[in-house]
Amino acid sequence: MVADEDDEDWFEKAFEEETETDSDEEPSDAESEAPTAEPLESESGEETAESKESFGEEAPDSDEPTEESPTPAEPEEGAEPGPESEVDDFAAAFGGGGEPSGGEDDDLFEDDFAAAFGGGGGAGAAAPGGEDDFGFDLDGDVGAGGPGGFEEEEEYDSDIPRIDFGIEGLDEMVQGGVPERSLIVAIGGAGTGKTTFGLQFLHEAIQNGERAVYITLEESRQRVVQSATEKGWEFDRHTEEGNLAVIDIDPIEMANSLTSIRNELPRLVEEFGASRLVLDSVSLLEMMYDDQSVRRTEIYDFTKALKDAGVTTMLTSEASEDNPFASRHGIIEYLTDAVVVLRYIRPEDFRETRLAVEIQKIRDANHSRETKPYEITHQGISVYRQANIF
Repeated sequence: MVADEDDEDWFEKAFEEETETDSDEEPSDAESEAPTAEPLESESGEETAESKESFGEEAPDSDEPTEESPTPAEPEEGAEPGPESEVDDFAAAFGGGGEPSGGEDDDLFEDDFAAAFGGGGGAGAAAPGGEDDFGFDLDGDVGAGGPGGFEEEEEYDSDIPRIDFGIEGLDEMVQGGVPERSLIVAIGGAGTGKTTFGLQFLHEAIQNGERAVYITLEESRQRVVQSATEKGWEFDRHTEEGNLAVIDIDPIEMANSLTSIRNELPRLVEEFGASRLVLDSVSLLEMMYDDQSVRRTEIYDFTKALKDAGVTTMLTSEASEDNPFASRHGIIEYLTDAVVVLRYIRPEDFRETRLAVEIQKIRDANHSRETKPYEITHQGISVYRQANIF
């Protein structure tokens, strides 16, 4: 996986022409002609055999474009897709589902990526809601906004600026807030609200007048925007106004272009002016590497690029099947500054499954070590500060 000069040229052009791109551009029929990668089965957490085989093949070297014709020629009909086609596929995915305005490869790259950072929304599914008391031991005023609930600890003495998660109850579990520019991971099983956590984390930034970027490897751009909008967070409006970029990428495409992405991402995020970034989820990216040492090296280099971007970043990760307190591959929690675990609590009588959150670590910050119940509602995640799991 080697980043060539064409990738970097495209990234440069995309951001230079962002202000000239019409964010409401209607999709064209060219989408059906662009080759796309085989999607993963995100529900089961395993890749298909076809995806595994396609990732294992090395892309052939592409010819260097001449000065007279900087744009690569269109491939012949029926020909095997070469490096240019793979770049086009990545552009379409990285651009959040945008469409080419002209039909030239460079135009596709520029229009799609600029459109992704320019705005647009779509339709999707809503997140699940919750019930009343959830079988928790509730004392007094137990809502996420209730007073007390934790032993007060002295705030960590540091000059690093602090931020909130944007989740009432959980923010009170961190004395003084999370240090800015931290790399955070939310680990949890299916249905524990990892995606909602990420969306709510970005909503907090937007409410404070900041910009944010959401990169999804699991859902479509339209579904992510719609899910947030149905919770009252108006991600559709924020993408149109240029305060939020929602980008959907096929994990195979991202793995094949990871070198280019991590080289360009810090500069692109800085030019966009984002203060927070979410990647949902890092587990799908980890699955692209069969060799453990290669996986560790690639993920380490990628997390380093995220730190170099100078933004507060949240990654979501699937929990291990054997240990709900560890990630699927046991890597990401050691590379991040903060770890939040979302998990199920199943009583012996199996009457009711409950959700519980705990903070495993936050560097340069004091935090509660308690395990507290939470719920996922149509307004997002709420942590019950005065409730205890029983």
